[in-house]
Amino acid sequence: MFYPPLLDLDDAPALDVLALAAHPDDIEQTCGGALLKMAEMGYVTGALDLTAGDMGTRGTPELRMEEARKAATILRLGFRENLQMPDARLENSIPLRMTLMGVIRRLKPKVLILPYWEARHPDHYVASILGFEAAFLSGIRKMDDLAEPHRPFKVVYASSYATVNPSFVVDITPYFERRMESLFAYESQYGETAEGAGLFPKKAEIHDRLRSIARYYGNLIGAKYGEPYVVKETMKVDDMVTMGVRSF
Repeated sequence: MFYPPLLDLDDAPALDVLALAAHPDDIEQTCGGALLKMAEMGYVTGALDLTAGDMGTRGTPELRMEEARKAATILRLGFRENLQMPDARLENSIPLRMTLMGVIRRLKPKVLILPYWEARHPDHYVASILGFEAAFLSGIRKMDDLAEPHRPFKVVYASSYATVNPSFVVDITPYFERRMESLFAYESQYGETAEGAGLFPKKAEIHDRLRSIARYYGNLIGAKYGEPYVVKETMKVDDMVTMGVRSF
């Protein structure tokens, strides 16, 4: 089955950075600080949610997509869309892979941020694999799609919830609270409601947990707050004298 994008992607801007995730609010938790930082540096950033989280205990797909648009404004995104793929049934199938390939070709991101490839929720690790394979296929000229081939230069993995050493950490100290504001724009998920009250921690507890995670990774680079990322290839250094983070 083919799941078309919700708008005319031919009118979307070419992106410097595109973050892809399985559900609305995943991006805000894992890479929202870096997206905001890149936007304020002048880069064009975007987010692509694969599902609308329709299997979630709280909220409706329509409400969660509306909240995602509010969060996009806080993160200063140049583009955000939801492909409405099947939540809790996301799979790395040919139809979904081809749909995503077409979107990547039209958005032309230079950097693609994906979820870490191991996760508790199957949708998260499937989104990682699906995103990587779609990005690879996007560069094959003979693949059947009207858009010009394009392959991101860099694929990075947001690893906040993975028990791994990051390849690098982004200092998000000036952006942490706005990142949290973007997350709490999802009032259906983090507001004080009776629905699923026994299953979810309260807003203040979520803020404390995410602050602790950001503090831990910030401490690794001598900053207050940080977001961790992993790359599979070796990083290149041209000037050892200007390398960041002190050894002592």
